[in-house]
Amino acid sequence: MTERSVVHSTFVIERLYPAAPSKVFFALSNPDAKRHWFTDPGNPMPSRYELDFRVGGKEINAGGPKDGPIHVYTATYWDIVPDQRIVYSYDMLFGDIRISVSLATIELFAEDKSTRLVLTEQGAFLDGHDTSGTREHGTGVLLDLLGKFLRIET
Repeated sequence: MTERSVVHSTFVIERLYPAAPSKVFFALSNPDAKRHWFTDPGNPMPSRYELDFRVGGKEINAGGPKDGPIHVYTATYWDIVPDQRIVYSYDMLFGDIRISVSLATIELFAEDKSTRLVLTEQGAFLDGHDTSGTREHGTGVLLDLLGKFLRIET
C-alpha cells in the first residue's frame, strides 16, 4: 500500500511588469495570449489547452514528453475583478496520480506605468509526489515567461 501524506504550504511571488494592469489582465485572461506564455518551457506544445475565462469557467493545460506520462493542470475560476484580481483553484495530475490541489489569488496593482502582480498560493501537496518549493519555482518560471511575453507585446 502507498504511504499517504499531505503537506500544506503557502507561498507568495511578486513581479513588476512594464505594462498597465489591463495589459497584464489581458495576458492572463485571453486564451490566445495565455497559450503563448503559459506552457512548460521543456514542452511548449501542450497536447490540450482550453480556457473558459469566467466565474465558474475552467482551464485545462495538458502535455508531457512523448515517452512519459501526461501532466494535467485543471483550474476553476471563482472570482474575477477585471484588471485587479483573479481567484482560482486547481489540481495537478501526473498521469493518473493527483499530486496537488491549490487555491491561488492573483492581484494586480498599478505602479506608475507598471503593474505589480502578487500571486498567493495555498497548496496541499499529496503523497510526496510534489513539493511547495518545486511548485513555487515552476510558478516563478511561468511568471517570468509572462513578463517576457508582455515585453514583446507592449
